Amino acid sequence: MRNEIHIKFSALSQNESFARVTVAAFVAQIDPTMDELTEIKTVVSEAVTNAIIHGYENKGEGLVEIHAEMIDRTVNIMIRDTGIGIKDLAEARQPLFTTKPELERSGMGFTIMESFMDKIEVYSEPNEGTTIYLTKHFVGSKTIVN
Repeated sequence: MRNEIHIKFSALSQNESFARVTVAAFVAQIDPTMDELTEIKTVVSEAVTNAIIHGYENKGEGLVEIHAEMIDRTVNIMIRDTGIGIKDLAEARQPLFTTKPELERSGMGFTIMESFMDKIEVYSEPNEGTTIYLTKHFVGSKTIVN
């Protein structure tokens, strides 16, 4: 089975929960375990929050784009912003690194994404934005909901 969704929404913090729940509802079609569903929700939340807080500097401007594709029991998710980008991607991916300590950010976003997903790729250019590709292979109960 192959299925996909594509959404764009304003880079506002209140839309983070919309993104998380939308992707979780999409993934629910393959009947994942509760742990797997929680991991997807957490990863989407981290990536979208990073786009809003860091990519668009929490200014309420710009759009966040999500494309999710399901092929059998594998889900590929792309989350993109066209914000300020990441100056030093290697540094940004280090545990506890944050550019916003004044906002009490933990600096664990990429670490969380890497621990919950089977594959993560991050591409970023200063002043052009950031794109994150996430892949997860699901074990789940293997029941397909029609």
